[in-house]
Amino acid sequence: MFQEELKLVPDKPGCYQMYNKDNDIIYVGKAKDLKKRISSYFNRQVRDKTKVLVSEISHFEYIVTSTELEAFILEINLIKKYKPKYNVLLTDDKSYPYIEYRRYPFPSLRVVRYLKVKKDKDSKLFGPFPNSYAARRVVNLINRIYPLKKCVGMPKQVCLYYHIGECLGYCVMDVPKSKIDEMEQDIIRFLSGNDKIITDKIMERINYHSENMNYEVAKELTEELDYIKIVLDKQKVELKDLENRDVINYYENDSYVSLVIFFIRHGKLLEAHKTIFNHHDNVSESIEEYLALFYENHEIPKEIIISENLNPALLKSFIDTNFVIPKKGDKKSILNLVKENAKIHLESELEKIKIDNKRTIDSNEELRLLLDLPKLVKIESFDNSNLFGNYSVSGMVVFINGKPNKNLYRKYKIEVDSNDDYQMMKEVIYRRYYRVLMEKSELPDLIIVDGGLNQVNAALSTLNDLGLSIRVIGLKKNKYHQTEMIIDGLTKKEIKIDKTSDLFHYLTRIQDETHRFTIYYHRKLRSKGNLASILDEVPGLGAKRKKVILENYPDLKMIKEVNIAELSKLIPSNVAIKLKELIEELF
Repeated sequence: MFQEELKLVPDKPGCYQMYNKDNDIIYVGKAKDLKKRISSYFNRQVRDKTKVLVSEISHFEYIVTSTELEAFILEINLIKKYKPKYNVLLTDDKSYPYIEYRRYPFPSLRVVRYLKVKKDKDSKLFGPFPNSYAARRVVNLINRIYPLKKCVGMPKQVCLYYHIGECLGYCVMDVPKSKIDEMEQDIIRFLSGNDKIITDKIMERINYHSENMNYEVAKELTEELDYIKIVLDKQKVELKDLENRDVINYYENDSYVSLVIFFIRHGKLLEAHKTIFNHHDNVSESIEEYLALFYENHEIPKEIIISENLNPALLKSFIDTNFVIPKKGDKKSILNLVKENAKIHLESELEKIKIDNKRTIDSNEELRLLLDLPKLVKIESFDNSNLFGNYSVSGMVVFINGKPNKNLYRKYKIEVDSNDDYQMMKEVIYRRYYRVLMEKSELPDLIIVDGGLNQVNAALSTLNDLGLSIRVIGLKKNKYHQTEMIIDGLTKKEIKIDKTSDLFHYLTRIQDETHRFTIYYHRKLRSKGNLASILDEVPGLGAKRKKVILENYPDLKMIKEVNIAELSKLIPSNVAIKLKELIEELF
């Protein structure tokens, strides 16, 4: 099912999110290689435990990062935010191990866990690390190379570390400041990602112990060296100032622009917002318009990082915050990473559209062959809806070559007894195709009705009365309201559909779109009906005044928002007051 989508996943580090059919995130993971990791879930040899997760996956998304460590940080933040059912949930920032370097009173390193990372002029923090074990290994490595203070408290005499050359004896001696400064500079450079000095020192130690046949010590140092990679991964999305900021960048082609926003909170990447839309002549103007609307309903951070192609002065006129266009450094690196995500997102979405179009064409052809139709270009699909016999409606949607054509959609207010599904179907089919005949419009190649043999027979009976011969099928649902089979109006037979097939998804999409359109009209009609009923309860509001109100304020939302002064322009003020009082009382 996901084979085509998997081909689009890049061979890059990142974080991925698995969604269920309700669009809930059910699992978050990180990977050094997104393609390899995500593909592994859909391998036949997955464990039984993983099969349960996979069975619920409806689609997946991913965010590309610069390193595996960045993916780890993002993974933790997403788990905390969404609490996916298949993740081991982390409750607070205690899950972040850091290495703290303290200069005073004596230079030392330790692994710490802060609920909130606090600024301290006497210390520097490096991290977070994937786990405490990895962080401790790094501390041990540095302690073996540099004579930092390792013991707790202040012994009255030097300890073993001094005698083996791993401490300068801070407890009994005055250590020259220049020596501490030199050590500190090396350690900070190393923990910031510059490994050459320490790597050289470790290699010298390894060679020394090997030459002196201390192979065990040489092996230990070699293993410690492997952990350097953890601290070399420069964390472009882990900013040290802990500010809240958004980072915005985009990627474009001739027709579309892909816009990505990284939400960085307290210095950590929490989430990425991705969207694609058509642009016309000026891409930057299209983006600025989008952002103006976007930030009407989203938190405005203390700082927004943007590319040089956007106009910060213009953006500031409707988004009151500080805009930054970085030229170099960490912020520029993040901006570039956001652009890379935008590029991958655009390429992936366009490829998905291409794949989806092919699937649609193939599924439409499969349906044509299944029903043995000479051609299948136009499909018209019907659904009925009512509430306890009231507000009965039908909706019709049209698919041309497998794609919805919303200009051809039609809605019908049903007049017959809405407790009779058979008569409801007969009415809508008659009204639709009587008009088609009168207007000499194009007939469909196939009619789909929502329901079983009863609804199919109702449609066929009405078409026969009109002298029309159009193929009709029904989409029958099971007791769980899930599409289960086709009812063929020609043969009266039930045709089972493989629920994993593209044909099943194609028919379900048509059925869901028909239901969505019909329900939308049904709710709109109910809203109008409810308002009309409320107006009947207002003293002094007769038929004419009621009509004026409904013409100007056709739904409850509008009339709830209008003030008495505006209403008084249409009806007497005392009646307007009574109407507003009743609305407030009821809602």
